[in-house]
Amino acid sequence: MAEAKQGDRKSERRGRTKRPARPSDLDSLIHERLRLGIISVLAVRDEISFTELRTLLGATDGNLSVQARRLEQAGYVRCTKTFEKRRPKTVFKLTRQGRKALEDYLQTLARLLPPASPVSAAAKTTATEDSQAAAQPA
Repeated sequence: MAEAKQGDRKSERRGRTKRPARPSDLDSLIHERLRLGIISVLAVRDEISFTELRTLLGATDGNLSVQARRLEQAGYVRCTKTFEKRRPKTVFKLTRQGRKALEDYLQTLARLLPPASPVSAAAKTTATEDSQAAAQPA
């Protein structure tokens, strides 16, 4: 009998729609600007060196180190330190856990935002073109 009740609860849960997303549902570890930048770059590149990442994101050495370490401690990023021509080289890679966390973050963000409609996108384009034309000297 307990099994039947458990099965009923599972089917009830499957029938329910998800509650609306809340901003607090976003992964706060990823949501910080620099950490989101790190994760985003690594989502499209297999690996990247500390120097390249610092330049790309316009970050300071210290800030990038701290934020990358937080992602590494969470298991989202793997950091490998080696030497190349007697110089230290740090390389970052996104882990499976980090990719999953980014996918979840993006899904939550999509649930928070209103759906984009082709009409609103076209209206923005027209408004931008109109403002640019108005700014041009006659």
